[in-house]
Amino acid sequence: MTKETKGTYYITTPIYYPSSNLHIGHTYCTVMADAMARFKRLSGYDVHFLTGTDEHGQKIQKKAEEEGVTPQEFVDKVVDGIKKLWATMEISYDDFIRTTEPRHIKRVQEIFKKMYEKGDIYKSVYEGLYCTPCESFWTESQLVDGKCPDCGRPVEKADEEAYFFRLSEYGDKLLDLYEQHPEFLQPDTRRNEMKAFINQGLEDLCISRTSFDWGIPVPIDEKHVIYVWLDALSNYITALGYPDEPELYNKYWPADVHLVGKEIVRFHSIIWPAMLMSIDEPLPKQVLGHGWLLIDGGKMSKSKGNVVDPVVLIERYGIDALKYFLLREYTFGQDGIFTNEVMLKRMNFDLANDLGNLVSRTISMIEKYCDGIIPPAETEDDIDKELKDLAVSIASKVEAQMDKFSFNLALEEIWTLVRRANKYVDEKEPWILAKEEETKDSLNTCMHNLAECIRIIAILIYPFMHTTTDKIWEQLGYTDEVCWEDAEVFDKLKGQKVNKGQVLFPRLDIEKELEELEALKGTPKEENIPLELKPEITFDDFAKIDLRVGTIMAAEKHPNADKLLVFQVKMGTETRQVISGVAEHFKPEEMIGKNVIVVANLKPRPLRGLESKGMLLFAENGERLEIVTTTAENGNGVN
Repeated sequence: MTKETKGTYYITTPIYYPSSNLHIGHTYCTVMADAMARFKRLSGYDVHFLTGTDEHGQKIQKKAEEEGVTPQEFVDKVVDGIKKLWATMEISYDDFIRTTEPRHIKRVQEIFKKMYEKGDIYKSVYEGLYCTPCESFWTESQLVDGKCPDCGRPVEKADEEAYFFRLSEYGDKLLDLYEQHPEFLQPDTRRNEMKAFINQGLEDLCISRTSFDWGIPVPIDEKHVIYVWLDALSNYITALGYPDEPELYNKYWPADVHLVGKEIVRFHSIIWPAMLMSIDEPLPKQVLGHGWLLIDGGKMSKSKGNVVDPVVLIERYGIDALKYFLLREYTFGQDGIFTNEVMLKRMNFDLANDLGNLVSRTISMIEKYCDGIIPPAETEDDIDKELKDLAVSIASKVEAQMDKFSFNLALEEIWTLVRRANKYVDEKEPWILAKEEETKDSLNTCMHNLAECIRIIAILIYPFMHTTTDKIWEQLGYTDEVCWEDAEVFDKLKGQKVNKGQVLFPRLDIEKELEELEALKGTPKEENIPLELKPEITFDDFAKIDLRVGTIMAAEKHPNADKLLVFQVKMGTETRQVISGVAEHFKPEEMIGKNVIVVANLKPRPLRGLESKGMLLFAENGERLEIVTTTAENGNGVN
């Protein structure tokens, strides 16, 4: 049947940074966007779904140099892998934008010129702190423990000529936006974070660099390349042809939703709307910041070596099982813990036991009791009516949850029907009804109602698991187009011949699967990957440090700071007070008696009202710190 178009719907993912292969955390965001795009298409919208890659910047240039290839060759290889992953995941994007494409480059330069001509861009000298992995500039006050507030890595001092965007001029306008349109940035926690960030005072944004050349040339000064965020954020409109080929732009802009990870909400809800205000273009309707998938106690990260390869999971369990797990297990906007055990249990309980079992037993009974033909309903009692009323009520409930991006609750609504249909089998006991001729009509009604419930379920799950819908359609012998409105109608099946196929979701031996998944990790390949270090020092710098062995005689928490521990350290004839920000890693009582290494000639400084005279040596070990200890007696120097 022909669907009436309800309007346009434009949804985007972030454009991913191709410094390495994507992991399941990136997959999570794209699967959400794909589910929403499929849902909106199914329910009658003209959808445009954009994803892509952000391919410029110093980090890419350094990676390419390390591999002995050009930056373009480096990104081409990684992007090819990303596209193959999205093909494997059957992601239904309408456009894939690459920031190295000519269509994007020329349009970003036009946007730069518009902002410059308005007086919002000026040239000056940047003196500050720069995080290369995040491609972000920071002030001293924005650092956390002296490191990048986003990724926790060291920052470097930068001093170079640069162009700046007058971001500071837009703080009040952004606060007005949040106040008048709270729906613009969701969840509420993200919006509150951004309001607090703006209230600290926005600084003008550095938008060009001269210290590397892998980027889009500044159109008015080609010794500069455009800073990555102005380049990257523009993709949402350059992909639509803005400003020179505006047909798609006029049709789909403003975007309905920018779906992004919480770590880049600031760029999308502060810098991006300020840029659009500068060029006098409409703002997107909504920015949604989703949470992270956490593993081993932290965010998935290639540098931490704790990523999960989605291809491995797809090969073992299928695309739809992985998609279902990602969308069902986690609450939008909140962080979620990923473990193989949680994934496998969800697949077993929901997919194998509930949905797979319902389809399998229903098709088998229709074959056994009705010669494989879906019979008409001949009778109706209270139980039949309750089931039918529930079945046709689910679609509107799913739609309400999808409009809130509550994928997990939308799936829970669907599973209310899945579980009710399984209970209906137990209540009706068709194996008993089949024994007597006088209960034949009741048996036919039972088989018909079960088949109808499965048909409706197949429509409802289509945005999340379209391949499973196709398999259920085939088993029901049903050939109609998948239509959302048909989920609100009972009695669409009339005499179809069922075709029992393979089990949709085989039951898993969880213990065996856990062992095999662990074995698949294998032994890590020996790779000489350079460590991410602070700026180099010379031997002369190091020779200035006076290291001494000391013994911790006493330790206690700082009375005015939760993160600080106060140590009394004896070095030979002298006992000193040394304060360290390690309270989250060590208990005071476990530190007493340890022989430690002390930087003895560090200039004393006050820390929350107490003076610290020296520094203890600690080393990073993954997510925690280890204190450097020795068997030497206190008071000795260290060579």
